[in-house]
Amino acid sequence: MPRLRDTLVVHNERVKLLAGFSNAIALGFIGFAILRPLTDGSIAFDGLTTGWGLAGLAFHAMSHYILGMLRKEEPHDEL
Repeated sequence: MPRLRDTLVVHNERVKLLAGFSNAIALGFIGFAILRPLTDGSIAFDGLTTGWGLAGLAFHAMSHYILGMLRKEEPHDEL
């Protein structure tokens, strides 16, 4: 049964890659929400900043949800 394990490993690696990509997007959104007001010379956070920050938090939460799709190897009985 080595083929089943290979497909399981490939699936889990793809899930981890997708979760990492989603988390990188989240960091970009949150970074943009923080750095944009600083580069504009204002500390005031407006609706746009809040929107980018919430989008980043949503992508971060989605990456946690994606990690929940990891599969475990089924235990098999050996006689």
